[in-house]
Amino acid sequence: MNNRLWAIVPAAGIGRRVGGSIPKQYLPLHGKAVIEWTVERLLDLPDLHEVVVVASREDEYWSSLSIANHRTVRRAPGGSERCYSVLNGLSLIEHTASVDDWVIVHDAARPCVRVRDIEKLVNRCTEQGMGGILAMPVRDTMKRAATGPVIIETLDRSSVWHALTPQCFRYGELKAALQQALSDGIEMTDEASAMEHTGIQPLLVEGHSDNIKITLPQDVQLAAYFLEQQDKADSRP
Repeated sequence: MNNRLWAIVPAAGIGRRVGGSIPKQYLPLHGKAVIEWTVERLLDLPDLHEVVVVASREDEYWSSLSIANHRTVRRAPGGSERCYSVLNGLSLIEHTASVDDWVIVHDAARPCVRVRDIEKLVNRCTEQGMGGILAMPVRDTMKRAATGPVIIETLDRSSVWHALTPQCFRYGELKAALQQALSDGIEMTDEASAMEHTGIQPLLVEGHSDNIKITLPQDVQLAAYFLEQQDKADSRP
């Protein structure tokens, strides 16, 4: 790559749906916190310049992790919503990142992402010179609901994808898109939506279905299972 690669990990949420007093990114998972698995996957990228973890100012967990002291990991203050957190992460590196550098934004609660999937995404984006996201084609029949809830439409699943992370865009374009969306009064829930708002059509790069986001209590056990299976696959001759 001619341009540097940065990673931003929004981790300012408190994960209410998981329950308990510990934010989901700090739940124990095979001897580590969830976020440690996540950041370690990013650090395994050979071309990665730096990881910026965006944590709440009141976060009392992050600094206690050994990975918080890694030489290529920095911390930025979190915002009230994901879009503000990502902008804070981008602002932290604005004096060292080029507008044409690539930034991957990855959920703190996706510890099972495969490094090869991230590399596939980055390679596809850099080869085609445009941003994109990891995603999965929908396999089930999808319904659109009205209040009630009742079905009002069956979607054509051949054109529907599950959006995953990382999502990869050029630094300058991503920052401008997020700022434009906020200026228009829209708090985007992912980076691709901000890019779409400016008229850009991001690439869809197929990833693996084990790249789950820990949202519900049972997801921790599922993530543990996926990590075990990945480890077994990697250890096969």
